[in-house]
Amino acid sequence: MEAIPQFSWLSPTWVLAFVFVLTVIVFFHELGHFLVARWCGVGVKVFSVGFGPELIGWTDRQGTRWRVSAIPLGGYVKFLGDENAASATDREALARMPPGEYAHAFAAKSVGQRAAIVAAGPIANFVLAIAIFATIFAVFGRQVTTPRVDTVTPGSAAEAAGFMPGDLIVAIDGVPVETFTDLQRIVTVSAGRPLAVTVERAGARMNLTATPELKEQTDRFGNVHRIGMLGIGRSATEADIVTQHFSVPEAIWLGAQETWFVVERTAGYVAGVVMGRESPDQLGGPIRVAQVSGQVATLGFLALVNLAAILSVSIGMINLLPIPMLDGGHLVYFAVEAIRGKPLSERAQELGFRLGLALVILLMLFATWNDILHLAGS
Repeated sequence: MEAIPQFSWLSPTWVLAFVFVLTVIVFFHELGHFLVARWCGVGVKVFSVGFGPELIGWTDRQGTRWRVSAIPLGGYVKFLGDENAASATDREALARMPPGEYAHAFAAKSVGQRAAIVAAGPIANFVLAIAIFATIFAVFGRQVTTPRVDTVTPGSAAEAAGFMPGDLIVAIDGVPVETFTDLQRIVTVSAGRPLAVTVERAGARMNLTATPELKEQTDRFGNVHRIGMLGIGRSATEADIVTQHFSVPEAIWLGAQETWFVVERTAGYVAGVVMGRESPDQLGGPIRVAQVSGQVATLGFLALVNLAAILSVSIGMINLLPIPMLDGGHLVYFAVEAIRGKPLSERAQELGFRLGLALVILLMLFATWNDILHLAGS
């Protein structure tokens, strides 16, 4: 077996892959804000990929400064009337603006327009993911394995449930299973939960009850994952391995389904952490993203682009959290404004942003600490 290269967190592979993935995701996120803002007639002062000092930049005919900044950990769009990159309103600047200029300020737009501009960033992340998945399906197709049992591990949950080699898994809890990947996606998140499995054996269908066991699995890069497992092996016969090809509409539909799967899986994990069913040590920050990006890059450009789609969904979901400082927090403010007929007081908004900043910093510190522990144990 070919050895897998070991990585230092300063490895050029990590750095380049990380910068590529994050730049693509951030660019499309901010592009969503930018395009809808322009459509609503809002002046855009700065479009930045990254934070900190400008590395390169140019100014377009509309007066927008496009820039690539030194710290590639995010980005921002600064609208006319914004005080800073966090889109805090510059009240003094707005008060000095002539009416013609004020009409193009973000703060001058209706609640619906401001909400659309803010929501466009996360939505762009989901659209990017669908586009990437759809392109992969349309161009390369998808290789799938029939959900046929080839081996049953002695002492496993599958043996206890009565699985036998040759069984064809048809459905789980009434949900049709068409590929071995469908089976894995259900089983891995169902540790400790009894599953009603319909199998086809010798031309007849029968029902089995299996409870996946929570086990640790080490991937080819040495990363440890705790997932539910039944203890069955997939069939490797040529008849059970098929490459599927799709039309463009079919690929787009599959891309949307794949994106929704990532949403469900991510939301399920976060809910599990909150309810105490999942360990929070799987939460990762920039270091873990850089590590995974570097590892996946060794598998090829296609795998790296696929990772970008997955991370794009995650970043879109994070930005929709109802935390001030994030897009979701702004949307909460706009919802309150729409209900009350007037915005929250400046004091209330300021307190909210301070609380949101504290929460974001704590989350980043926690994720980074997890990253450090993960690297120390790898």
